[in-house]
Amino acid sequence: MAPRLLAAVLVVAALGGLIAYSQLTSEPDHVSGFVEAEDVRLGSRVGGRVAEVLVEEGDRVTKGQLLVRLEPYDLKEQRAAAAADLAARQAEFDKLTAGLRPEEVAQAAARVDRLSAYLKKLRTGPRPQEIGAARARLAQAEAELRLTDRNLKRIEAIAERGAATQEELDTAVEQQTAANNQARVRQQELELLEIGTREEEIQEAEAQLTEANEALALAQQGFRDEEIAQAKAARDAAQASLEAIDRRLEELKVFSPVDGVVEALDLEPGDLTSPGAPFMSVLDTSKYWVRAYVPQRRMDLAVGQHLRVTVDSLPDDSFDAELIFVARQAEFTPGNVQTPEDRAKLVYRIKALLPGDHKRLRPGVTADVWLDKNNEE
Repeated sequence: MAPRLLAAVLVVAALGGLIAYSQLTSEPDHVSGFVEAEDVRLGSRVGGRVAEVLVEEGDRVTKGQLLVRLEPYDLKEQRAAAAADLAARQAEFDKLTAGLRPEEVAQAAARVDRLSAYLKKLRTGPRPQEIGAARARLAQAEAELRLTDRNLKRIEAIAERGAATQEELDTAVEQQTAANNQARVRQQELELLEIGTREEEIQEAEAQLTEANEALALAQQGFRDEEIAQAKAARDAAQASLEAIDRRLEELKVFSPVDGVVEALDLEPGDLTSPGAPFMSVLDTSKYWVRAYVPQRRMDLAVGQHLRVTVDSLPDDSFDAELIFVARQAEFTPGNVQTPEDRAKLVYRIKALLPGDHKRLRPGVTADVWLDKNNEE
């Protein structure tokens, strides 16, 4: 009996070893991982003091929804000044490109005509008729002066007897003074006409006429290309300044870039934020995937392949996931995924995209990705 018992024990031991060996060397039918989603970190490029926080942690948000608004300080005043400067630059550019109005050209031409006639008159000199008229005006002024002189003497004599008021005497003095001034003016006019035109007057009139002709030529030709280009550059610079301020104002508003859930937010009105530093995060709920690690010997997978995924929190359900990523290089298994023995092995990271309905899933839950082709949906 002893030999038979020993033989039976050896057979059982051999079978057990064979089963254990086959289990140790068999390929895994699934790998474990975690459900993940993109965590979008948000902040402001300009930073500043928080004016308003419109959401709380856990709130569902939609793409384009305003989440946080920062104080503008003097940016609105800067924008108003920049807009006014742009309007002025645009008006100057429009004026140069449109050229002078017909009325302005006509005014320049009329000035040329007036100066031409004046210069001709200076060169010709006074006519005898003008000298005669000047002498007549002088004679009339002298007669008026003699009349006022006699009237003043009469009033003074009456005033000495007390028969004339002070007001009458003052009026007579004023009339005599005015007549005397008028006579001197007429005398100077006659002397100028008799002397004739001076050479300096002719030269001055010629210079004015030359300047007027140049102004008329410019008015008829329009503005130079260099002036128009300079005005355009000034207009474009003002436009760029205004757009830069608008971008800074827009950066004071933080919008959600995705549909999702506010994952982290520690911000209150009055808090200061640093430029470019994230101060909140939004979890993108539009796309979930499972991150897992596959042993080298099971690297017969290809991007686009569909695999079955099960989740511990939903034991009765499975999901048809699409393999969207397979790492090109192997790495050591992360410690929170496999056993200590398996952590010494090389694996490849994969990402399996879950279908669109994620209402029952949460990032962070454990999931199994089934690798057996018989388990593919």
